[in-house]
Amino acid sequence: MRLRSAEDALGAARLAAAEVADVCRRAVTERGKAVIALSGGETPWLMLRELREYELPWNRIYVGQVDERIAPAGDARRNRAKLDEILVRHGPLPAPRLLAMPVEGGDLAAAAVTYQRLLEHYAGSPAQLDLVQLGLGTDGHTASLIPGDPVLGVRDRDVALAGEYQGLRRMTLTYPALSRARARLWLVTGAAKHDALRDLLAGVGDTPALSVARGDTIVIADAGALVRP
Repeated sequence: MRLRSAEDALGAARLAAAEVADVCRRAVTERGKAVIALSGGETPWLMLRELREYELPWNRIYVGQVDERIAPAGDARRNRAKLDEILVRHGPLPAPRLLAMPVEGGDLAAAAVTYQRLLEHYAGSPAQLDLVQLGLGTDGHTASLIPGDPVLGVRDRDVALAGEYQGLRRMTLTYPALSRARARLWLVTGAAKHDALRDLLAGVGDTPALSVARGDTIVIADAGALVRP
């Protein structure tokens, strides 16, 4: 697990964008395409605005989701809304290359299976993503792997449904999918994340983030998260 630091959230976003761009270039060179999965959040949106300025083989890059809130299409709380706005409508990613989690239908269990099969179509079976970009909650959660949620015990599927968190249920990649990825990028900013980041870097504690594989991992954090408040 490597650590890179930045002065502020924008600096962290720029470092992360450079890392994602490098992974995508290498994957396209080595395997003809790149398949990545992204998380939501304010700093990741900054990262994506930086990323879209890179000259990349966008027609060979597939962008999936680490997790998604179960809400109607177009709901501003959906991660897809920002991914579509930044990368597709105002960016270089062709719309068919955005692999969005299908959370609008009634049969969500079937939808999770459908999404796993979609990832397998592009990233092999079992799916091996080139990179997963992860965030870190103050409670140590990552993706929608929330403390105490039964989804933490799901090991036989790559995509599962989590319980309600902050008013909404979620669809999420599970530990096997996150740990099987060729690389992991944690993007952590803000003083509120200090304790959770300290535990992640030290590899101590029992929070959900600690159960994600630590190999081939880079952590990018700003001074706010690294320096004790």
